[in-house]
Amino acid sequence: MRQRAGFKYDALGRVLGDCFAAVVGLAFAVAAVNVCAAPVDYTTFKTEDEANNIEIFQQASQAVVYVTNTQLQRDYFSLNIMEIPQGSGSGFIWDTEGHIVTNFHVIQGASKVTITLQDHSEWEAELVGAAPGKDLAVLKIKAPVDQLKPLPIGDSKLLQVGRKVLAIGNPFGLDTTLTVGVVSALGREIDSITQRKIKGVIQTDAAINPGNSGGPLLNSLGQLVGVNTAIYSPSGVSVGIGFAIPVNTVAKIVPQLIQYGRIYRPVLGIETASDSWIARYQVEGVPVVRVQEGSGAEKAGMRGVRKNRRGDLLFGDIIVAVDNVPVGSNDELLTILEKHKIGDIVTVHSNRDRDIHEFRIELLAPE
Repeated sequence: MRQRAGFKYDALGRVLGDCFAAVVGLAFAVAAVNVCAAPVDYTTFKTEDEANNIEIFQQASQAVVYVTNTQLQRDYFSLNIMEIPQGSGSGFIWDTEGHIVTNFHVIQGASKVTITLQDHSEWEAELVGAAPGKDLAVLKIKAPVDQLKPLPIGDSKLLQVGRKVLAIGNPFGLDTTLTVGVVSALGREIDSITQRKIKGVIQTDAAINPGNSGGPLLNSLGQLVGVNTAIYSPSGVSVGIGFAIPVNTVAKIVPQLIQYGRIYRPVLGIETASDSWIARYQVEGVPVVRVQEGSGAEKAGMRGVRKNRRGDLLFGDIIVAVDNVPVGSNDELLTILEKHKIGDIVTVHSNRDRDIHEFRIELLAPE
């Protein structure tokens, strides 16, 4: 019995010993594999996301430009005229004809605008057109075609919260800086320099700082999806809340600025009271101050402000709705008109002497 038990224990020991040897041998084998594995070459290794960032930057940065705003000032003592740099920003090449898109506030008040391309060549730019209410401006330079590399245009309607976006610009004068983030929100509203609302704005956490204004916001295909325009920050530097004008808005406005020098929207043919006046006197609607001769509004019978025999001013029509959409400000009125084209017929409701009047007005081309 003892021999048989001893035999059993000996056999068990041999089995355990073999297993231990196998485990130890495997450990040494794994260690040997780890020791022998080739080290990763960081110069060639890239994650998929890093490779995408690098590719987009290398291609898109060729289209990004440095915009310098210079103003003329007279020296107080010598009375000589001097060029004083007033600020800088970003922009990008729109087409091979030399058109440059940037923010209006970047070039506002400039006596001279200089564009610096990626090859560091400098070109004096002429102002082709501006839309202050949309914070957009188009410049033009006479650079050779081989130096003009426009960005591919994307579709901002396809953006989703969480999708990656990249911003390239010149924050604080540091040229060609790349920042990466995501779409944080869509459909935001911000005020332009004229206090008109810019609608449908893209919010992103990609760092946008002073100097980034006018630069492109790109999707992961390197396509233009927005124009960086503003940040929300108590300190004036990025806190992760930046805004960009959607490219679908830009693509509608830029051709108009190139052709006409301004937004070419159809008009009713009226002059209206300012939004500040409307707010001050708490008027419900938009008062018509004057009706232009030969306009659609005149043909429809609208009235502006007039005087009675005693010289008192009397209201005419106060527009309260267009196409059944309530109107309480010039901004709301213009937003509706921008959705129409020349020749369209709109239905306007107005308050005249406390009675609601309806007019069908043909929209005409601006003068």
